[in-house]
Amino acid sequence: MNRRDSQNLVKSKQRVADHGEVFTPAWMVEDMLDLVKHESERIDSRVLEPACGSGNFLIPVLARKLAKVALRHGKNEFEKRHYALFALMCTYGVELLADNAKECRGNLSEVFNTFLGIGIDDQWSRAACAVLAVNIVQGDALTMTVPNGQPITFPEWGYLGKGNFQRRDFHYDALTQRASYEGTLFGELDDEHLFVPARTYPTMTVRQIAEAAK
Repeated sequence: MNRRDSQNLVKSKQRVADHGEVFTPAWMVEDMLDLVKHESERIDSRVLEPACGSGNFLIPVLARKLAKVALRHGKNEFEKRHYALFALMCTYGVELLADNAKECRGNLSEVFNTFLGIGIDDQWSRAACAVLAVNIVQGDALTMTVPNGQPITFPEWGYLGKGNFQRRDFHYDALTQRASYEGTLFGELDDEHLFVPARTYPTMTVRQIAEAAK
């Protein structure tokens, strides 16, 4: 389901029967996000939708984050672009059905590209695609696995300033345990040995992130 069809709450009766797939109407999404208004509008708040569909929740979350980017960094194109990408980096989803996951990535990419006024071949768009490829995961949020049985892994992105980003990958099950301690998806703990990243990457720029999308 693309953005133009977002008012359609059911793709097919068979999908409802097989997967319980029903999409939340936009007005209800906005009302729910208003209940956590401060968090939903913070650029660096990490939002995870464990049954994200084609992005009914994540699209307005990203739109709110980008509105804050425009407010804080709109006069500085360099900072605006980097913080826009960071806002996208803080947006996560798990979706059981492959077509929904693909559409969710496409819809979020469209929101990002429209905000920056860029085309799909732009380096920033390619960087966004690389981020979405790992942030929006086709998998089962209940078993915390992807279709091949491997554990779901999410990247913890950080913006270090001056155009540099940091990435550390964590298994989803470890993140849920971490959240139970700190109340956030990537909470900071004093005991660094308790939750060790599955992988840590060298600092990277937008160009280097974009290259991952090739």
